[in-house]
Amino acid sequence: MHTGKRNAFFIHTFGCQMNQADSGIISALLQEEGYIQAEHELDAGIVLLNTCAVRENAVDRVEHFLQHLQGRKKREKELIVGVAGCIPQYKREEMFSLYPAIDFLAGPDTYRTIPKLVEQVRRGGKLSSLEFNSEETYEGVEPVRNGVTSAFVPVMRGCNNRCAYCVVPFTRGRERSQPFTSVLREVEKLVSMGYREITLLGQNVNSYCDLEKGCDFSALLDAVSREAPLARIRFTTSHPKDISESLVRTIASRPNICNALHLPVQSGSSKMLGRMNRGHTIDEYMEKIALIRSLLPDVALSTDIIAGFCGEQEEDHQASLDLLDNVRFDSAYMFFYSARPGTLAAETFDDDVPESVKKRRLQEIIDLQNHISAELFQKAIGTAVEVLAESESRRSPEQLMGRTAGNRAVVFDRELYQPGDLLHVMITGATSATLTGRPVP
Repeated sequence: MHTGKRNAFFIHTFGCQMNQADSGIISALLQEEGYIQAEHELDAGIVLLNTCAVRENAVDRVEHFLQHLQGRKKREKELIVGVAGCIPQYKREEMFSLYPAIDFLAGPDTYRTIPKLVEQVRRGGKLSSLEFNSEETYEGVEPVRNGVTSAFVPVMRGCNNRCAYCVVPFTRGRERSQPFTSVLREVEKLVSMGYREITLLGQNVNSYCDLEKGCDFSALLDAVSREAPLARIRFTTSHPKDISESLVRTIASRPNICNALHLPVQSGSSKMLGRMNRGHTIDEYMEKIALIRSLLPDVALSTDIIAGFCGEQEEDHQASLDLLDNVRFDSAYMFFYSARPGTLAAETFDDDVPESVKKRRLQEIIDLQNHISAELFQKAIGTAVEVLAESESRRSPEQLMGRTAGNRAVVFDRELYQPGDLLHVMITGATSATLTGRPVP
């Protein structure tokens, strides 16, 4: 393997926006040590998989990829394969016996060790760095970012909630927040670089807390919006129990904070929410929705729904359908339950809903949500909406794709516009997932 390729790395990122942000951190740490980011995997002598363990299908995709890399390693003896993120933290050393292609493992708190792991692997052996570090927030690392339109800024890591189905507390540890001043410094840099949209990230972003400054997430969000007055400000993901009136009032009072909120509910049944250990009932969730809509009447809401959790009966499933009907979310991430070893649900409950029933219930949820989304999107036809252009449309270079402040995807005629432009688009068509239109002066 020639020297250039030997020191080149490529990262495949699986899973959530936090993982995308973490890949930027890993890239920065490797580049600081003289490694070069390759544009294509085949040009790299170091291949990293930054992984997610939250859903079973995400784990399956990583396993499939490792099989591909095993074949490549037979042809390229010096190829180094590392697996970072949640899966190695979750499955730990058994990864080496399950997947012979792997040379090293690094957990979400040990990305700083990756350059050293690469060096040590070249001297022989398989290595892992999987310690939890309750102090690690990667403060001071300048992430590598692609493009200059949208940027992710992690403001807190980990999660103190113990939702019965979720592996995040086991893979990312306990909550810890970035210092208030550190977040503002990063936002200031992004503004100077011309970024048009900034998304604050956290496993449970609205539990952010800087005790030294006495600042909660509402205060941070307000400060960020003032630091970047010409940029759109978003955040994700929120926990319903942590949505406060002060936070909603901050969104309402600041014109550049997007009028969109992702508020995972998981089930419309209070019985199921109790089993899931979500910390709230459906009545309490609906009270939060009422609060949000009273202060943000045009808010775009999205959610997560799990079909077929342990012990779910038809009446519980119907409660989820009723919730979708009542709230009328813009969109939803919808899955059927898959047991994750080590979680409270896997250790406490029988996974007793047959897969065929899970799939049928999930399809009913998807069909209803698609119908609701299509109705909501149809109402936008004939209106002009502000859109931030993000990229070329997948279908044609003659069109661009962008998003409204409410996070609706819009495909429109390119004309003379470029990614990063903010413009108004007259909506002429709609599906359940996308609006289409033409720019207007």
